[in-house]
Formats: sequence, structure tokens, C-alpha cells
Amino acid sequence: MVLVDALAADGLVAVVGAGGKKTTLYRLADRLDRATVSATTRIPAFPDQVATLVETDDPVAALRAADPDDWPLGLVPGWADDVRYEGYDAGTVAAVARAGAERGVDATLVKADGARSRWLKAPADHEPVVPATTDTVIPIASARVVGERLDEEHVHRPARVAAVTGREPGAELTVDDVATVLASPDGGLRAVPADATVVALVNMVDDDALRATGEEIAASVLARSDRVDRVVTARMDEGRVVATFE
Repeated sequence: MVLVDALAADGLVAVVGAGGKKTTLYRLADRLDRATVSATTRIPAFPDQVATLVETDDPVAALRAADPDDWPLGLVPGWADDVRYEGYDAGTVAAVARAGAERGVDATLVKADGARSRWLKAPADHEPVVPATTDTVIPIASARVVGERLDEEHVHRPARVAAVTGREPGAELTVDDVATVLASPDGGLRAVPADATVVALVNMVDDDALRATGEEIAASVLARSDRVDRVVTARMDEGRVVATFE
């Protein structure tokens, strides 16, 4: 199955979790004829990942004014610091998606939380920021975190992950721990709209051993929650689906 279809990348798509959110957004944008990339949280500058990156307080107007050569189009508000942009509020992103649908945009791709380049996370109280009209939510985790410690080196918000999994900080993470986070309403399913499609993504399945790990995580996710429509294992560094599970 091709990447866009596997991840149900159509309409308003929110990517959450840890282990490849930004790469997933950029790979999808590259494969769609017309895509908008934005965020509801801080996001590092990404001018090389889109045809045009517009800094604007009126992203709907910027989208409506886009030329054929501007796709994929990045839309961000002002700078948060020297390297990251602020994100828009959920209502603004929803308005961008509506305007995009009117212009024939294939997908509005949104980074909806942060993870500081870790491989697993559970959200804080204020996140993720997922618009109510989101069509697809993609919770992400890295297969590489299995066997690593539940600590700040590998996990964003380790205390939250410990609470979701029932494991002690510093414990060696297992397949079931990763699956529990992805399938939990306090983890990967937090703030998912009732009618949204959920495609869990197990990323960094880079060799045979990690492929087997990814398959185990997928089976465990599907056994835990019927809210997850599909689990995809992938190498997002190559933009390649390894396997899909339903």
C-alpha cells in the first residue's frame, strides 16, 4: 500500500506522538499534488521541505492566494524563538483546511504536539491540539524504543508514560508498553475526534529485527483498542510503508 493511502492522508490530518512526526508530514506533503503543512504547536523552520513557506497571521488568505508553484505550501505564524515557529490555534487550522478543500487541496497536514526528538511520549494536559474537524489522526512511536529505558533520553514526558503503562521510571520498555501508549486515551488516542480515522504508525522499522518488533507492536495495539482503524509500520526516512495491519 502506498504511503498516502496507508496513512489515510486526506482532508485534515493531525500527527501526534514521537518518533518521526515532522518526517511523516514532509514525506506525505511530497507525495500529494497539493498539500498544506502547518502546526498547532511549535515547529522548527522547514523551508527546504515545502515549495513555499509563508509566515502569516492570515493563513486562509495566504492559501487562497497560492500559485500553482507554491505546493506543498507551508503556513506558520511568527517565530517562537531562534529556530521554531509558533503554531496556530485549532480553529485557525480548521479554517485553513476548509479553505483548502475549496481550492482542491488534497490534505492539510498538521503537527499537533511536540516530542523533542524522542521515540515515545504521552501527552501533557494541554496537548495534543487536535482540531475537532480532523479527518485522520496519526499517533506515532518508534520501534527503536523497545528495549530502551523509560527515561528522558528516550521518552518525552516519561512520568506520563509511566502513568499510562504502570511501569516504573527507568524500566526497560517492552512491546506492550509501546502498544499501550499508542492505544490509550491518555496516550495516542487523546483528543481524537469521535468520527476521525485513527492510523497508528510504528516508525523506524529499519531492519528485520525491528520489523518483527513493529509487527508485535501492531498486533498488541489492535488487541487493545478497536478505536484504531489500522496500524502501519514504516521507514519514514525512506517514505516507505513496511506493512499494514487491520
